[in-house]
Amino acid sequence: MDKRLNHLFNIKANLYLWVIFLLVAVIAVLDWRVAIPGSVLMVFVIYHYFSSSFRRQKEIVKYIENLNLNINTATKDTLLNFPMPLVLVQLDGTVIWYNSSFKKVFKDKNLLNIKIQEVIPDIDLGMYLNSSRDSGQSVSSHVALMDKSYNVLGNFIKIEDKDDYENYSVLLYFIDVTELTLVKKTYEQEKTIVGTIIIDNYDELMQSIEDSARPQMLAEIEKKIVQWMNFTSGILKKYERDKYIFIFQNKFLKEMEDKKFEILDSVKEINIGNKIPVTLSIGLGMNGETLLDNFSASLACIDIALGRGGDQVVIKNGDKFSFYGGKTRELEKRTRVKARVIAYALRELMDQCSKVFIMGHQNADIDALGAALGLYRIAMTRQKQAYVVLNKSNPTIDNLVAKILKNENYQSLFLNHQEALEVIDDKTLLIVVDTFKPAFTELPKLLEKAGQIVVIDHHRKGTDFIQDAVLIYQEIYASSTCELVTEILQYVDDKLKLTSIEAEALYAGIVVDTKNFTFKTGVRTFDAAAFLRKQGADTVSVKQLFQNDFMTYNNVSDVVRSAEFYRDNMAISLCPASVRNVQLICAKAADELLNLSGITAAFVIGQVQNEVIISGRSYGDVNVQVILEKLGGGGHMTVAGAQIQGIGMEEARQKLKKAIEDYMNENSKQS
Repeated sequence: MDKRLNHLFNIKANLYLWVIFLLVAVIAVLDWRVAIPGSVLMVFVIYHYFSSSFRRQKEIVKYIENLNLNINTATKDTLLNFPMPLVLVQLDGTVIWYNSSFKKVFKDKNLLNIKIQEVIPDIDLGMYLNSSRDSGQSVSSHVALMDKSYNVLGNFIKIEDKDDYENYSVLLYFIDVTELTLVKKTYEQEKTIVGTIIIDNYDELMQSIEDSARPQMLAEIEKKIVQWMNFTSGILKKYERDKYIFIFQNKFLKEMEDKKFEILDSVKEINIGNKIPVTLSIGLGMNGETLLDNFSASLACIDIALGRGGDQVVIKNGDKFSFYGGKTRELEKRTRVKARVIAYALRELMDQCSKVFIMGHQNADIDALGAALGLYRIAMTRQKQAYVVLNKSNPTIDNLVAKILKNENYQSLFLNHQEALEVIDDKTLLIVVDTFKPAFTELPKLLEKAGQIVVIDHHRKGTDFIQDAVLIYQEIYASSTCELVTEILQYVDDKLKLTSIEAEALYAGIVVDTKNFTFKTGVRTFDAAAFLRKQGADTVSVKQLFQNDFMTYNNVSDVVRSAEFYRDNMAISLCPASVRNVQLICAKAADELLNLSGITAAFVIGQVQNEVIISGRSYGDVNVQVILEKLGGGGHMTVAGAQIQGIGMEEARQKLKKAIEDYMNENSKQS
């Protein structure tokens, strides 16, 4: 606005001069003698105009110079006496200037020309250089200095008019946030954690001791728990015969974790004539919005802990889960009450649905397909349309699939992915077998379209599981899903009769997962096998399903021969990508490696397209499930697997070795 006025003023002044000049010219034409005084007057006016303008401009320049000097002086005084510590450093960290507040922090020590990293090791100068120079905005970080906490703001500034990178420096502002940090720390320490404790296999434990010793057993368990909780000054309350709720502050969790939740081992020392050891499962919920959220999280953790075999602690911190313990083998339950209840509930669900879909996991094995055939027979008995979702066969089930397709009664049994999506409706009952992970199912989209979902599985439960199932039958003590389905078959209908193919498929699933009745084989496993034999399962026909061709046998032998020994008692081998049926070769080679003397755990790594697969086997001394869980897999203590996307086999081998080392270190600390 001022510039416009000055410009306008100049135009007016020039106009006046031109008017005077024109008037003098007119007078000179009329009478040159009269024009002489006018010309003198005009020269005087012009001289006065320019001299006044020059003097005014000089005064303005002087005023601006004085103003700049005052501003620079005020700026310098402000920076020097600024109550916040300031320091100017070069790009390499050399201190070139600091104010009196920064000097006081270091008790007047001379810091010029030294690297700031020498006095403040926690500072990351590169963060300021990269972020501030690109965005032009200040960035901050947190450092601890002289028993105080500071937020450090940094600006990337130019100290000369040149654009060279060397002419830039970083000005750091130190904001004292010690009190805020202490408040935040106190807040974190005083957060409330809600926990739930459950006595594993309570009924079996009580049945294993005399009636007179049962009160003493419960008293001993409660005494151990109270002693373990005493140091927290928290609240412990028993709300069911085998369940406790306890509430404590977050600051005590670190000590519990450091001691690996010693209560898990402490209760195992209780011996009052009990034939099975006392084990606990503990679920902890924290960082929920309310106490109710934390309590709900602790109950969810208990479900996961029990689904993984019990004798462990599961912590849910937001969306993150942590696991401790889980070293005890699963105990077989003697009662079949749950199997009978599940059978009744499944029958009711089938009666209410329009059709039944059954699907297992991707790259289905005989356990998944055998269980699916058993459930198919239940659905047919209830006079329901039933289908098994299977997009394509694979080497592990080729023989069984071929045998099924030869029988005209099963011509409409299988649906591929496209057909399944077209046929399913919101009244369809979808039964998922041999997996609990949504992403691992044959066709995850069906989970969204089905009316109701049932899960039947025998694997140890993980954090990623099917959330909206109306019925879950997950017993990790069971040898296989086929064993669970076989027990359901015995209660769902007295008149139910299996075909020979169905009985043999179920029997084959048990044989495969138990490694010919060697691993995870209990009394109920043999009972299930006996029932299937009565239903017409031919053991010779089952044996023929597992026959290998000569090429497969050679490939397995080559993988076993190339194995390397790791930590003296483990074997790791790579399956060449050039062989056919990589998954089958890996599984069989891992089984064979375990037969070698001195080997307690075996791992075989193979690659199928862009995915690396790992098969793990052990006798139970090494928990292959925990090891492969670190790589995104899972399974059981003795049989587990993992699938890793986007890496090579050599990189997978290094990751596997690191997972083994982590597992061994954790076990050594716990022991």
